[in-house]
Amino acid sequence: MPKVSVSEAQELRVGPNFQLDDVDPKATPGLVGSDDVDKAFHVYDDDLDELQEMLYANGRADNEQAGSVLLVLQGMDTSGKGGIVRHVIGETMDLQGVHVKAFGRPTEEEAAHDFLWRFEPHLPKPGQIAVFDRSHYEDVLVQRVKQMAPPEEIERRYGAIVDFETELAARGTKIIKVMPHISRDYQAENLRKRITNPKKHWKYNPGDIDDRKLWSQYMAAYQIAMTRTSTDVAPWYCIPSDNKKYCRTVVKTLLYDALKSLGNEWPAPDFDPDVELARLAQS
Repeated sequence: MPKVSVSEAQELRVGPNFQLDDVDPKATPGLVGSDDVDKAFHVYDDDLDELQEMLYANGRADNEQAGSVLLVLQGMDTSGKGGIVRHVIGETMDLQGVHVKAFGRPTEEEAAHDFLWRFEPHLPKPGQIAVFDRSHYEDVLVQRVKQMAPPEEIERRYGAIVDFETELAARGTKIIKVMPHISRDYQAENLRKRITNPKKHWKYNPGDIDDRKLWSQYMAAYQIAMTRTSTDVAPWYCIPSDNKKYCRTVVKTLLYDALKSLGNEWPAPDFDPDVELARLAQS
């Protein structure tokens, strides 16, 4: 059965010599064609279902050592972040143990605090998976490109993010940061569909074209942000995503690896099964 192995997924990890220009958005590393992608997409489904349920069960049992997972999805408009939430998280996991948060423009109250303040309430508790659809990286991407903050403040934020994520990892959270990397041509195709299909109008924002005009500036900002903040405890993965199912397959692989590495087992019952079976028989 074709699959993207954990080792192959790790090859997409951003290291110190990473160059975004070297990543071909049309590629499917580790897989050959569309048939392979279709088959690989479901390889980890059963494992993900069990591992996530085990994580959630440990959280419900108040096991402080259960751990948690934070999945950060940060990419250009139409890069498939919502599709990852629907087809990876929604189709394989118990949503009782998942918190999805899409971050938009800060409110007046949020803007009055340090940029990381508004993310704290949405971090995963033990036993949970949190998914950030856009994230604290907006503050070093959009704000850098559009010059919404002084250069010295943007520079400070890289270090603040590393410290923030290092502290979170020390509390037992596995952090996976994903950039679904699409080509400019593929984005144009996706935007055209949103403009021409009435069923997709709700997804379209005229500001997407304004951002598209700044493509090269955004790519430079992603290059800086990923290389400055990809660490051993909070790595970035730049995943070719013109084939969206391929990107989703890699994300499943990364989630499988993170959940497995937590080392959870099914929590011990707080009752005697034999006693309860006897009571059931008498009921």
